[in-house]
Amino acid sequence: MKKINSTETSFELWRLIGRVNHVILLRRQRELKQHHIPVRQLHVLVTIRDLGPMATLSAVAQRVERELNVISMQTAIMEKDGLIKRIRNTPKSNLLKLELTEKGLGIIKSSRQSKSIEAIFSSLSGVECRELESILNKVLVKAQKYSSV
Repeated sequence: MKKINSTETSFELWRLIGRVNHVILLRRQRELKQHHIPVRQLHVLVTIRDLGPMATLSAVAQRVERELNVISMQTAIMEKDGLIKRIRNTPKSNLLKLELTEKGLGIIKSSRQSKSIEAIFSSLSGVECRELESILNKVLVKAQKYSSV
């Protein structure tokens, strides 16, 4: 059997992670069509919920690792769609607080009832899920260090 060097192994793992992400993302997008919301907007909704009163444009942009102007445009659309409220602290302030509306909360709740995500990960045991989460978090931390250089 051919021995694979470290560079080849890393490249193959990177490709595998990309393929897995792509397949799961496509399935998730099909599922979210019934809610008329793209995956990235759902990520923003969940992030706003998780940040609570600390949810600002910059905090969300940092958490979802997107440019501030992209999150600003995305949240403006989401506000127009009734998913969130963008609240300016003072008339002259550039600081926008973000709050979920009932409609936004409803979408988060209904999107959690994902048949595909549950089915995909049901092939793993509880221990395997925790191990995978730990490994992916370790890779994410390292990748974030390289992306900030």
